[in-house]
Amino acid sequence: MMKTMSRKGLFALAMSLGLIAGCSSTGETMEEGQAGAAGAESGEQSGSTVYGGGAEDGISSSAMSESGRQQAEAAARQAEQQAMREITTFYFDFDTSEIKPEAREVLIAHAMFLKANPGRNVRLEGHADERGTKEYNLALGDRRASAVERFLIVNGASRGQIETISYGEEKPAVMGSNESAWAQNRRVELVFE
Repeated sequence: MMKTMSRKGLFALAMSLGLIAGCSSTGETMEEGQAGAAGAESGEQSGSTVYGGGAEDGISSSAMSESGRQQAEAAARQAEQQAMREITTFYFDFDTSEIKPEAREVLIAHAMFLKANPGRNVRLEGHADERGTKEYNLALGDRRASAVERFLIVNGASRGQIETISYGEEKPAVMGSNESAWAQNRRVELVFE
């Protein structure tokens, strides 16, 4: 969860810096009426034309900035998706297979990746903490892996790309018999192949 927050913070910082850079000025100021008068005197609308004299054969600076802005937004979205896909472990509350709300956005990023890459496969490994019988924990791990599988499929992944397996309590992430250890052991791990 801390990884997600720090990545979101870095993303917000990067977007803020981009906004500041895009909004910077040359330091020259015009009085309120001067901007309209300058445009009227030159006979041009706001923005300037590059390559050629007429607007029909050039590229306006406002179009360039819009294109650049769209490219920057697309690159930022792609970087955010990549950062989210680095999160491959999803935790569950005690005795439930319900996906937590904070995991949904990250799982959607994984589903979109699988949809865009039909040759890639993923194994969903379901786990449980040590409480309960071995049989119950195997079934609970299976329900958790199946819940993640359904979520990925609904959001664009193909059923053929996904394999589920349950380890129950057999492969704990953390040894211990306390709430902290149990919380880390109630999980589904995505293993890309």
